[in-house]
Amino acid sequence: MSSQMHCDWKTQLYTLLAALPADRVVSYGGLARQLDGVNARMVARAMASLPEGTSLPWHRVIRSDGHLPDHAGSAEQRARLLADGILLEGNRVPRQYFL
Repeated sequence: MSSQMHCDWKTQLYTLLAALPADRVVSYGGLARQLDGVNARMVARAMASLPEGTSLPWHRVIRSDGHLPDHAGSAEQRARLLADGILLEGNRVPRQYFL
């Protein structure tokens, strides 16, 4: 993948993320399917590289099975989802919240 393509898909990813409604979540794969030549792992790596304090709703990107990913920001992610009105069932987001 050329560096130009790399920048383009990340820009598209961040645009999709910015447009995500506050009461909805999306999976890594769901975002990847909207981007040519991108897979869920690439999306996950791009999400992990977002700068701290970003205004993008990174916390609304979860695994396709509804479970929250296990990472250093898990507690913050959980708190932000609850603040957005997304109710959790244990460590899982119910399907009704998926985009």
